[in-house]
Amino acid sequence: MDPHDAATDVVAAVDVGGTRTKAALVARDGREVVSTTVPTPTGCALPGVLVQHVEQVVRDLLAAQGAVQQVVACGVVVPGLVDDERGVARWSANLGWRDLAVGAPLSARLGLPVALGHDVRAGLVAEARLGAARDDRHVLFVPVGTGIAGALMVDGHVLLADGYAGELGHVVVDPGGPECGCGARGCLEAVASAAAVERAYAAVAATPPGPGGRVSAEELAALVDAGDVAAQQVWEVAVEALATAVTAAVTLTGVDLVLVGGGLAESGETLLGPLRSAVRGRLTFQRMPRIERPLLGDRAGCLGAACLAWDLA
Repeated sequence: MDPHDAATDVVAAVDVGGTRTKAALVARDGREVVSTTVPTPTGCALPGVLVQHVEQVVRDLLAAQGAVQQVVACGVVVPGLVDDERGVARWSANLGWRDLAVGAPLSARLGLPVALGHDVRAGLVAEARLGAARDDRHVLFVPVGTGIAGALMVDGHVLLADGYAGELGHVVVDPGGPECGCGARGCLEAVASAAAVERAYAAVAATPPGPGGRVSAEELAALVDAGDVAAQQVWEVAVEALATAVTAAVTLTGVDLVLVGGGLAESGETLLGPLRSAVRGRLTFQRMPRIERPLLGDRAGCLGAACLAWDLA
């Protein structure tokens, strides 16, 4: 890297989701020079499709910014199990791939160093460098959306364990609970995700208020605030399940900041207030963590991809 050109250097950052791909050219300070959001194509599990998609997204970004900045590296984050060190997407339930090489072939196509990472772990990295965890060393990041993911930072290091660390959504909180997509019963994701609370409310509501008898998690939170008894009961089950999992993570790792993101956390204190109380009621000798919302929202994955790329530059 030429130090005289450092002010104009950027990295390409790509966050591949189940339905959408968010991407940007990002300066070292986290500023997005140009960004885009495009649909994630079907068939990403087929050989070459994911790499071709990411390559095209990056080339479109380069064309949009008009070669003003020098791109020095690329970061890509994906869901599922990811082997960061080998640049391999090991498994994704939603996108269907298994043992998909990404880092090396994409690097060859772009002529750039490429970092591959897990979307939620990368989001935690971004929150630690640019967002809500800048002054913290022991952090649990929990996005609660259609599913529930997790990432852990202890002593300033994000835990990898060959890609297996942080799967909080698959901690069993109710052994006799509903079946999870992973095949187990009573996983946190099957009890407390946005999809889970939507299903639970549809099953108990006397008069289903939404199309097809389903309300969104956002609508459910509003019903909780309005005093809907059935909504409050469903919400309490989800909060208690989250508290059980968070308490286990606090006890095992000593984290003192818990960032709860995703769609369910958009309700703010409707979720976080009772969650803090439920966690506090479970603790004995453990320190009570701060439980807050992250700052970067749905850009955390993309900015995390940029952080991974800058680590290569």
